[in-house]
Formats: sequence, C-alpha cells, structure tokens
Amino acid sequence: MIGSPAAYIYNKVMDWITEILSTDSPVHSIVALSLICALGLALGKVRVMGISLGVAFVFFIGILAGHFGLRVNAQCLGYAETFGLVIFVYMLGLSVGPNFFGSLRREGMPLNLWSLAIILLGTLLAVVLVPLTGVSLPDMVGLLCGATTNTPALGAAQQALQQAGHAAGTLALGTAVTYPFGVVGVIIVMVILRRVLVRPADLQIPARDDANKTYIGEFLVVNPALDGKKVSDFALNSHERFIISRIWRGQEVIVPGADTELRQNDKVLVITNKDDRKAMEILFGRETATNWNADQIDWNHIDAEVASRTVVVTRKVLNGKHLVDLQLRSTYGVNVSRVLRGDLKLLATDDLRLQYGDRVVVVGPPSALDNVEKFIGNAVQTLNEPNLGSIFLGMVLGLLLGLIPVAIPGAAVPVHLGVAGGPIIMGIIVGALGPKAHIISYTTRSASLILRKFGLSLYLACLGLEAGKDFFHTLIRPEGLMWIGIGALLTLIPIFIIGVVMLRMHKYDFGTICGVLCGSMANPMALGYANDTIQGETPSLSYASVYPLGMFIRVLIAQVLIMFFI
Repeated sequence: MIGSPAAYIYNKVMDWITEILSTDSPVHSIVALSLICALGLALGKVRVMGISLGVAFVFFIGILAGHFGLRVNAQCLGYAETFGLVIFVYMLGLSVGPNFFGSLRREGMPLNLWSLAIILLGTLLAVVLVPLTGVSLPDMVGLLCGATTNTPALGAAQQALQQAGHAAGTLALGTAVTYPFGVVGVIIVMVILRRVLVRPADLQIPARDDANKTYIGEFLVVNPALDGKKVSDFALNSHERFIISRIWRGQEVIVPGADTELRQNDKVLVITNKDDRKAMEILFGRETATNWNADQIDWNHIDAEVASRTVVVTRKVLNGKHLVDLQLRSTYGVNVSRVLRGDLKLLATDDLRLQYGDRVVVVGPPSALDNVEKFIGNAVQTLNEPNLGSIFLGMVLGLLLGLIPVAIPGAAVPVHLGVAGGPIIMGIIVGALGPKAHIISYTTRSASLILRKFGLSLYLACLGLEAGKDFFHTLIRPEGLMWIGIGALLTLIPIFIIGVVMLRMHKYDFGTICGVLCGSMANPMALGYANDTIQGETPSLSYASVYPLGMFIRVLIAQVLIMFFI
C-alpha cells in the first residue's frame, strides 16, 4: 500500500510524457527537437582520447532518435530545419562581413582555387568510379551530392534527369545513404590532420596585417617651411593622411584646429598610417624616442589641460555618417585621433564612415569631452541589445536573393543560391556595407554566437532525425554498404589530399584550411566543430570566402554530369 501512490504518480507521469512525445503537435515537435539538442550538446562536451565533437554530436543523437522511432510532423521538421540553417548562415555572414572583403582581396582567389581543386577532384573520382563499381551515373551523382552534403545540387540533378526523360527515384536514395558520413567525414579528416600533420605553429592565429592601421609618433618641428603655417595650409595639400592630436609649445599644451599655426621647435603628436611614418619625418622633422604605441599608456595623465576619452557611437542617427559631418573640431574644439572598430584601429580621417558601436578616441579639454560624449551617445548598455529587426529583415532579403534564378548557357534549369547561399551572401553584404545604407548591423559577439549555435543545433537535430529513420534500413540493402563505401571515398579522398598539400605549403594556418575544407563541402556542421576546437575567426572567414562559389559550382556540375553523360 505504501508504494501504490508512488507507482500511481510514476505511471501518470510516464503516460503524460508518452502522450507529449507521441502526439503530432507543435508542442511535441518543440519537445522532441529540444531534447535532441540538449542531449547532443551535453554529450558533445565529453572528450574521448582528447577529442570532443561539440555541436556536431547533435546530429548523431538525431540519427539515433530517428532510428528508434521518434517522429516529428514533416511540415514542422521542414520549417525548423530551414529556419535553423537560415539563422546560422545569415549570422555567420553578418559576423565575417566587416572583414570579408579585405580578406577576399588578400586571400580570396587562392582560397577559392583550393576549394575548386577539391570540387574537381571529387567529381573526377566519381566519374572514374562509375565503370569500376558498376554504379550508374545518375546513382553516382546522387552519391556525390550526399558525400558533399549538397542538397541544392541534388535538386538540380533531379530536375535535369526528369527533363531528360529518366526516373530520378534512386538518385535521392543515394544522397540519403551517403549524407550522414558526408557530414562526419570532414570532421574525421580534420581530426586526422590535426593529430598527424599539424604543428603548433599551424594553430597560431595569424596576425592581421590590417588590424592596426595607425601609428602614433612625436615629432620635433624643424622644417622651416612650416614655421607660421596654419595646419590647414599643409594638411589639405599633403598626399599623406595624418592627424595632429596635440602640440607642446614649451609648457603650453594646444589641441590644434585648422587655423592653429605651427612654430619652430614645437613638438607635435601625430597619428598617421604606418606606411607614412617616414613621410612624417620629412614633413615635420626628427621623431623623438618616446614610444606612444604601447598598450599601457595612460593618456589622461600626460597633460592636465588635455584629456583623452574613448566614446562609443550609440546614437543611431550617426550610423553611416562621415566623420567630417559631425563637425567635432569646430563645434567642441576637440580632435578625433582614431576609431576602434572591433579589432581594427582606423585613422580618423574626414571621409571615414562611422558605424554603430564604433569606439571614437577624442582628445580635448575635459569639459568639451563631456559634451562630445552626450552628442555621440556612449550609452554602452544599449550595445547589449541585439538589433533583431535588422536581423529578420536581412534574413528575408537573403531568402529572396536565394530564390533569384541564374540562367547558365546549356543548363537545363536555372541555378539558385537557395536557402543557404542567399542568406550567407546577404549577411556578408549587410555586415560589410550596411552602414553605407544606414542599416545598423551591429550585434554583440555573445548574441551572434548564441544565434549561430542555436540555428546550427536546430538544423542538425532536424537533419539527423530525418536521416535516422531510413539510415540503418538502407545498410541492409544489397548495394547499401557499397554505396556508403563509395560515398566515404568521395568525401575523404579530395579533402584529405588538398588538406595535406595546403599544410605542407606552410602558407595557411590550420583554421583557414579547415574553413576551406568545410566550405568546399558545404558542411556547416564541420564548421561548427572547427569553431569549437580552433581559436579565432579564421575558419568562419575562409568558409564564407569559398562557400558561395563552391556551392554554385557543385550545382552546375551536377547538371552537367546528367546532361552530357546520360
């Protein structure tokens, strides 16, 4: 009798849980996917032989859940999968956007060539395996789409096959069989490369050449041509860009304006570009030995009359404004020496376009700095609020961009960027060019990371649940194991060969190489693993650099193989 109430409560609770997990409802879908994500993320932290899979483990939990009969409404599953993927790729593009075009100019073409090498090597291997294995070309295209985790290529191949008058049923089955290992295979290669070939130097985050564009120097004015000259007289006619932050004239400290005249033996504190340091010596004269570029300088204790303050741009009306439009020198009698944007230190030239969240270094009298602070904003707490409106608008524009058909001469159907390609490109555009259109693209790092991880976890949970219901049944088919083996070869061989070659060149850090491998295989899960295990943003930067073109080429290749070899 004592145990009866407990048994009754236990049975009721189990019946309630069973009802939630078995009822086809939105609540059931949310509970099922949340449990998969929670369990996968928890187990992803467990290290086995020093290796943990992080967010990637959500995919395996999804496969097991699907195999053991957990089902989610097909429409809910499709929505959650698409929504998760769109959030992940858009926030990824938004986070790398500010540095994307600079990285693309320096390394974009070489990285895309390496990605193209992976794509062509995998395609050539697939064509060679057709006569060696006896697998038909349409089935091999399906295996290739799954091995490279490229569902847009599968859709294009199916349409091309149907227009050629052939059935496309087994093509999708081949993709379903090889897709799970296609997701995991990139991670396996990265683990092997790291354990066997990667040196400690390969894991170091490379110094960004453009991280600090500025140089601060103190110069003694000995050029007789400058004696009695107004700052505006020679600054406007100079080819070099510089800002005079302070002038020391004996015991006097001057915050110069355009009409301030220089005198012989003045000492000037100049902020300029690193490459123009020697030109400043020619213009002003001898540089003193004082090092003004150290990180620990207390600028507010150098002079009693002049202070330096870092003010954050939080007034939305200033987003996208040129620095000259603020008229800070004429209105408040202060100078802006530098603008700090993330890790970048930018010279505060008149044509510099401000962005929401920029940190502006202002020099002037303390009372004037108080007024400048009110004008610029400096409401730091507002930066903790993500701009969700602009994020949703960006995702909408990205999805519309993904729906635009791109006609290729000779192709049976037009190519689309899809739900992955469109949002990532739009995220890059908004992150890089948003301020020019007065779009506030600023998002805190913590908000960006949580949205990216949330989207990726949701996407992987749906992907695993969808693949798990048929994965193990396919293994017992006569051709099942052979298809999986072929898919493994198509996944592993190209990225392993190119990965080894890139490492042996000692030109790229391991994070950049991993980003190329993940981007060329259109594999966000492997990118999640790379981001979890490698410091810095280099995997995401290189992934974003190669992903759009790589996905486009794979879609095109899938159609070409069908059209010209059927």
